Amino acid sequence: MRKIFWGLLLMSSPYFTYAQQHAKKPLDHSVYDSWQSIGTKLISNNGQWVVYTVTPQEGDASLVIYDRKTNRSMTIPRGSNPLITADSRYVAFSIKPFFRDTREAKIKKKKPAEMPKDSLGIVTLGQSDILKFAAVKSFKAPEKGGGLLAWLQETPADTARTKGGKAAPAPASKDREDDDKRTDADKDGGVLIIRQLAAGVQDTIKNVTSYAFSKPGNSLLAAITSNKKDSLSRTAVLLWHAGKGKADTLSRGYGDYKQLALDEKGEQAAYFGTRDSAKALQQFYQLYYFKPGQDSALAVAGKNSTGIPQQWTVNPNSALSFSKDGQRLLFGTAPVRPPKDTTIVDFEVAKVDIWNYKDDYLQPMQLKNADKELKRSYAAVYHTGAKRIVQLGDQNLESIFTAQEGNSPYALGYTDKGARVPLQWIGRTLKTAYLVNIQDGSRKLIKEKLDGYFTLSPNGKYITWYDLVNKQWFVHNNATGAVIPLSKGITTALADEEDDHPDVPEPYGLAGWLKDDRFAYIYDRYDIWQVDPEGKIAPVVITAGNGRKTKTRYLIVKTNPEQTGFVPNETLLLSTFADSTKYNGYYSLLLPAKAVKGSVPQLLSAGPFSFTDLLKAKDAPVYTFTRASYTQSPDVYTGTQLDKATKISSTNPQQQNYNWGTASLYKWTTFSGKSSEGILYKPEDFDSTKKYPVIFYFYEKLTDGLYSYQAPAPTPSRLNISFFVSRGYLVFAPDISYENGYPGKSAYDYIVSAAETLAKQPWVDGKNMGIQGQSWGGYQVAYLITQTNIFKAAWAGAPVANMTSAYGGIRWESGMNRQFQYEHSQSRIGATLWEKPELYIENSPLFNLPRVNTPVAIMANDADGAVPWYQGIEMFTGLRRLGKPVWMLNYNNEAHNLIQRQNRKDIQRREQQFFDHFLKGAPAPQWLESGVPATEKGINWGWE
Repeated sequence: MRKIFWGLLLMSSPYFTYAQQHAKKPLDHSVYDSWQSIGTKLISNNGQWVVYTVTPQEGDASLVIYDRKTNRSMTIPRGSNPLITADSRYVAFSIKPFFRDTREAKIKKKKPAEMPKDSLGIVTLGQSDILKFAAVKSFKAPEKGGGLLAWLQETPADTARTKGGKAAPAPASKDREDDDKRTDADKDGGVLIIRQLAAGVQDTIKNVTSYAFSKPGNSLLAAITSNKKDSLSRTAVLLWHAGKGKADTLSRGYGDYKQLALDEKGEQAAYFGTRDSAKALQQFYQLYYFKPGQDSALAVAGKNSTGIPQQWTVNPNSALSFSKDGQRLLFGTAPVRPPKDTTIVDFEVAKVDIWNYKDDYLQPMQLKNADKELKRSYAAVYHTGAKRIVQLGDQNLESIFTAQEGNSPYALGYTDKGARVPLQWIGRTLKTAYLVNIQDGSRKLIKEKLDGYFTLSPNGKYITWYDLVNKQWFVHNNATGAVIPLSKGITTALADEEDDHPDVPEPYGLAGWLKDDRFAYIYDRYDIWQVDPEGKIAPVVITAGNGRKTKTRYLIVKTNPEQTGFVPNETLLLSTFADSTKYNGYYSLLLPAKAVKGSVPQLLSAGPFSFTDLLKAKDAPVYTFTRASYTQSPDVYTGTQLDKATKISSTNPQQQNYNWGTASLYKWTTFSGKSSEGILYKPEDFDSTKKYPVIFYFYEKLTDGLYSYQAPAPTPSRLNISFFVSRGYLVFAPDISYENGYPGKSAYDYIVSAAETLAKQPWVDGKNMGIQGQSWGGYQVAYLITQTNIFKAAWAGAPVANMTSAYGGIRWESGMNRQFQYEHSQSRIGATLWEKPELYIENSPLFNLPRVNTPVAIMANDADGAVPWYQGIEMFTGLRRLGKPVWMLNYNNEAHNLIQRQNRKDIQRREQQFFDHFLKGAPAPQWLESGVPATEKGINWGWE
């Protein structure tokens, strides 16, 4: 016994731990699928329960329910998409099919109806039983009312349990397969189950296509479709009453109903409906409205209604909602489009896109947005008391924004019509704003052709805007018409102080308003300013200038999603970032009713971590958030004090078995004498007596992510940092600042100076350094290898090689022309091609390809919507002609960043083989050595 005891003690000793650490494995390609992340995260209104999902990169996720009172957790395999009821008593969630089953069904190419289906799980908090229902399409609970849950099931209700038209409590099901033995539901609709969770009593509505709860949960609106198997069935809309346990029919007949809406009290209802057949050349919808006392819903707006423009009609694609007071019904209209011409024979008609220089938008952008435009709606309002329709927006005023949750007498309307052509070379448009009277639809011009942004205060008393050119905020008093410079008197810059683009800098932003519109709050780089929209009280920096003094950035965290504005004497929660240390954290700040001077925010928690997704319980001072660092996998924390929060998850315990790494700041001076910094990643088993190969990864500035977790995931484009570090590489991510007109030289100044500095370190193998970058980073890789031979290998993802040909191209994912990118944005030339052609040539790697001696791999995908793949072709064919070592990977039908997981895994393997060969002397695989013939595509991957 004594020998066993001491043996166990030895295993837990520091010496054994040290030996274990130095025997850790390097990461390999088998680790990806099981590596976990935190998915959805919720906290109950009473603060007792935290619910979150743990999701592997590929495989079956799990749902965890944590009880803060008992510190106990319940884990549910394959649970996802959870909701906690408003009364904090129940959790409902999807139970996904086994990953292997879904995969097998895809392999067998099963039809959607034959694919494995989600189930619904319900847990009474504090109990371990799980109530399960099979083949559930969706489920909902009231936002504020407790005790009810509704779900749409693909199969008929379990009639064996139904008594007297209501279902008795269902026993907990241990096996999902038991629930899957039900027959399929009608394809045109499902069975809606409405369950009183405490009593276990259920109501059933058949053939439901959509449904919506009222906020308090006292009613539910459901759209019903006809059942092809029942000749007597009709489409309908039902209003189900929780108190009565029965439903009233609001509409019945042929046609279709959609966009269900209930008012704040759950008494009034609205929806769009049509009696036209789905096969009709045109379908005309009407707006239906119901209020208590009516026998059924009435059509209150349609094609010929007073208040709707001639040849316009109700748009069923528009949003539909009540104002908070229930006095207004906000919806959308649109011009009537001509019916499809059925006499046209498709194969006899030319297919042509006509480009006209007077078009607002280029044809590719029009085509990209064609479906969106066909569904575009223009704001209108139905005044329920006056029974009157008012058109608010039209084709000359597309964007309308209301305030006070629809109660405000005014709305903000703005348009960029007539100012869209310069989008081609500026990248944004000038906007004109109007004050719109919701009562009668009248408009008042507020500001013409603003280069900036408009917003409306929470109560609708003011319209504010930021002027990018003048770098100031302005405010319009909607009652008096007075306009004042809102930010006058603020002594610090309100726009990005470090912006290095050839354009006007972006503002730090508007933090928000007091709920009664008395004060607005504006960010500078570090601090928060209180400003008076009447201009009578001088601006006050409510954070007392402590942000700038300590170089700490303060941002307000809004923990109540329902709150439209701040409340006097409210304690604000601030997220922070320290420039010097890169620490993240949280501080608190009391918001006085009338600030005359600021106060220093109080520290709650800060340190060498990244914090994300902070939530606060609605009715209790309890928080939950995710914390991570480069060395610590993201985990969920909860508590009443952020600095003493309890860790309640433990993702990726397998990380301790692998040689991970460290991340630290490394500073140096560039060739031009500028101080800069970057992140230096080292292996966990780093030995300063050894020499390590280095890969430089860069984009623009990356050091703010010093404490971000870098999961070993197959890469969509960027370098898989943790993977390479684990396998004995150093990775360096330098920050880069740019001089307008000389982006290539700027990259050279920062990256090559960093490389030369690092190469002097005794633990760096200066003869084996590589570079990797994607998109803008890929361009910089391409440029650098034309200017230096210091790097032994280079990998360029989606690079621009020729700015002269890329300048006039199209970003196909948006349809935008690329000119703005060079004149005002990331490419930083700052002039047209014909104004300064020499800069386009000087910064284009293509014109210096004869100087390249570095082996380079290019990724250029034929469905890239950001950088045309012909840029990669120009670079590849040029280097190939010159006899330079170059390879190009074109992932078919893939985007700028790889989407399909199998392609991500493939490029990760090739990237490792590429750098291992050139920087570590590993044997070259076939794809590098001799290539893979097209005749062997899909058969031989060339990895051997």
